[in-house]
Amino acid sequence: MTAREVRKTVTVVFADVSGSTSLGERLDPERMRDVMSRYFERMRQVLEHHGGTIEKFIGDAVVAVFGVPTLHEDDALRAVRAANEMRAALGTLSDELDLESGLRLEARIGVNTGEVVAGDPASGQTFVTGDCVNVAARLQQNAAPGEIVIGDATRTLVRDAVRTELLEPLAAKGKSAPVIAWRLHEVIAGAPAIARRRDMPMVGREAALAELRRLYDEARRDRSGRLVTCIGGPGIGKSRLAEEFVTSIAADARVLAGRCLEYGDGLTYGPVAEIVRELGGAGSGVAAIVDDVERALVLGHLRRAIGDETGGGATAEIFWAVRTLLEALARERPLVVVLDDIQWATPTFLDLVEYLVALGIDAPVLLLCLARPELTDVRPGWGALGQTTRVLPLEPLSPSESTALVDPIRGAVRSSRKIASGSSMPQAVIRCSCSR
Repeated sequence: MTAREVRKTVTVVFADVSGSTSLGERLDPERMRDVMSRYFERMRQVLEHHGGTIEKFIGDAVVAVFGVPTLHEDDALRAVRAANEMRAALGTLSDELDLESGLRLEARIGVNTGEVVAGDPASGQTFVTGDCVNVAARLQQNAAPGEIVIGDATRTLVRDAVRTELLEPLAAKGKSAPVIAWRLHEVIAGAPAIARRRDMPMVGREAALAELRRLYDEARRDRSGRLVTCIGGPGIGKSRLAEEFVTSIAADARVLAGRCLEYGDGLTYGPVAEIVRELGGAGSGVAAIVDDVERALVLGHLRRAIGDETGGGATAEIFWAVRTLLEALARERPLVVVLDDIQWATPTFLDLVEYLVALGIDAPVLLLCLARPELTDVRPGWGALGQTTRVLPLEPLSPSESTALVDPIRGAVRSSRKIASGSSMPQAVIRCSCSR
């Protein structure tokens, strides 16, 4: 490996059109070239939309890598989502080709995660090599037309966001042991790759929890809006703190939640769309607005913002509609709105949050934002928006707090080993992640 090459864990997507040889025999070269060009372009759009890098087009195959040149913590999930969308996009293209000339295309797709050696991105040489690539090709070859087969490492990384079926181990050429593979049936929209554990105790965040409760009580007492932002690195416990807080006020307040996504469609008002869906749709959501004219205006602006109606609404009108909706809901009972991952929010959505704070919400509303430190890079003044705002930085746990968090897990492991050693049952395997 040269100095400019790097080892990386990536996810490879390998797709191949089934029956392309016979298709080539039926079509003249110009028509075949047109069909394949359209196929490659549709696949390229999907892969790049999800953050993948096209490794190569070869024959009728597409090879893409997630994790080169830029590594993302959710590369495996991005790759599986892309593969699933590729299958759907190819179905749409096949419908078009069927109408034009009676042609249909199906692809076999393999997805695998593993370590590779990648070229230097600075020189444009991002070509990857390694067993991971070879296994992705073997998975693809063993898929039936229209199927997506994923490797065991990939499935482990996305297990709570997919519905899969374990296949018989594959005897792959060049492999000393059979390859464990899974047939992908469904990617669950909005689901995390690995669900958070809900049974872990909250440790070391008592002061932050007390501050959230104080700000909530203040908003309820003054019947006015508050903005609090919990800032900390990934995995430090922002979501766990928010869950504990929401649980503590659930009997008194209405709680709504929205998440900002790093990429995808409808990013600008994506959290608003989630909130509206949680309310039962835009029509149900605005039912709390008493004035008929105002209700109709808010409904129209919201539907255009979240894509339920065609035509874009003016930014100022959408901002007003969101504020009016939140105030109407909060007049019935105190309202807490949890906005997760706002470091990925679009500038317009951050403007919306700042607008709500600057103008002042005339109802008991607490906006609870969860963000990574990158938020302060894109909005340096976020922590100084006004007297109704508060930033809660979350630091790593102390050694004693970490011990208190891990001890229950150790106890569970010791108990499972004791049970296993005293019976004929196989030893239990416990997987866990520590939420701080």
